[in-house]
Amino acid sequence: MRAMAMLIFAVLFIVMGCTQTAEASNYEEPKIETIHVGGKVLCQDCTQGWNEWVHGAKPIKGGKVSVTCMDERSRVVYYGSDLTDEKGQFDLIINNYINGKELIPKLCSVRLVSSPDATCNILTNFAGGRTGVKLNRPSLMYRDSVKYTIDPFYYTTPTCEKPDTDYHSDNAHGGHY
Repeated sequence: MRAMAMLIFAVLFIVMGCTQTAEASNYEEPKIETIHVGGKVLCQDCTQGWNEWVHGAKPIKGGKVSVTCMDERSRVVYYGSDLTDEKGQFDLIINNYINGKELIPKLCSVRLVSSPDATCNILTNFAGGRTGVKLNRPSLMYRDSVKYTIDPFYYTTPTCEKPDTDYHSDNAHGGHY
């Protein structure tokens, strides 16, 4: 009797496993319809003490951030921009399908464009704000949307701008005068 119960249990276990495999093979990944790119833009003042410089960055309202997406042949297929709010935050919303073709997020780059603050408008490359940051790992995936959260981008004050000391061969004097 006990052997019979074990046999029935084993058969049920195998049958249930087969039906779950069949159900799993019918599963389709949901198609991503929108890509959200979010982050912050802050002003970092180098004239402050270390603690204020590192932890006291102020949000920039109205700062412009852009995203540029390329295709496999390095052609621009999407360009968009957004302005930051009073907290310095931006949220770019991108349709994942442009002209019927799916965007490739890893070929998209986010960068700083401009700052409305005349006292803090020098681009820095902290977190890649000047050169741009590629979208690598999503921070959130939900149904038909995916979100990428970028580390904060920074502007600095004109007094903090590093002078260009690179040697240029077109300079006849051999230095900067």
